[in-house]
Parts: sequence; C-alpha cells; structure tokens
Amino acid sequence: MAFCANCGAQVTDGAAFCAGCGKPASGSPQAVPMTQPLSVSASAAGAQSTVAINSQTAGTAMAPNLAGALAYILGFITGILFLVLEPYKRDRFVRFHAMQSILYSAAGIVFKIGWSILVSAVVDVAGWASLALVPVGLVISLGLFLFWLFLMYLAYNNRQFRIPIIGAIAAKQVG
Repeated sequence: MAFCANCGAQVTDGAAFCAGCGKPASGSPQAVPMTQPLSVSASAAGAQSTVAINSQTAGTAMAPNLAGALAYILGFITGILFLVLEPYKRDRFVRFHAMQSILYSAAGIVFKIGWSILVSAVVDVAGWASLALVPVGLVISLGLFLFWLFLMYLAYNNRQFRIPIIGAIAAKQVG
C-alpha cells in the first residue's frame, strides 16, 4: 500500500499523481508508520477504504498548544502570523489565542499611551506627584508582563483562558 509523501493520502499503484493533493507521485512511495494516529473509514460495500492521517502529524506543523503559546511571544505580530499561516488558520484553538494576543497587545499599547499622557499631565501640574506615579506604573507593567506569561503558560497547557472583555471579543471573532 502506497501513500503520498506530501499529504498522506493513499496512492493507487501506477498512478502518476496523488488524487488527494495533485502532486506528482514519487517513485518510492512512503508507508505510514504505525505510531501515527489513523482514522480508517470503509464504504458500505467494504470494497474501498480510505486512510486519513491527522493533519498535525502529516506535515511539519507544530502542535496546537505550542502554536497557541507562541502566538503571544511578539504580541500582535505573531498573532497576525498565526492567523494567516496555513496549518494554523484552520485550528480554532490557535486562532483564538492569536486573536486574543492581538487584542491583549493592542490593549497594552493603548494603556501605556494613556498612562504616559496621565503622567505627563500630572508632572505639569505637580512635579512631586510623578514620584508616586512612576512606581505605580512599574508595578502595573510588571503585572501586565506576568499576565502575558500566564496566558502563554495556559495556552501551552491546552487551556483556553478568556480575558474578561478581550477574550469574549476574540471568541466572537474566531467563531
């Protein structure tokens, strides 16, 4: 029994092209190792059977939990990448974390801009009050950073944690 090296579909003997993906059938067809999860479905007559390989193991794609965690690494940049890259844009788990990463980093940027405007306005009114606002800003930044690490940790552990407002928007966008 021969399988396509590109998509893993069964290739009939002597066929020049794969019926699943259309790529040329190689001269040395590859057998599917028994360690991969297979789902076999047979027709009602039992004459034909098809073998479908889990898409995670068929290609060189990384696991969804790792992709979900990596969607948070560079904020909206990696979030957008995981929304448009081919194997991940079909995975609901990865799309949710990518969208939540985009929204969380956008909210963080908006907060930092608002915080800097507030601090500069307070410095103009009373310079000594900025001495109190600088440590508060550092504590808030540390909290945002630790929450970012927490989100990556949960995504890596296959958990879908929804940030109260941002998570609902991300879930709605993902569908």
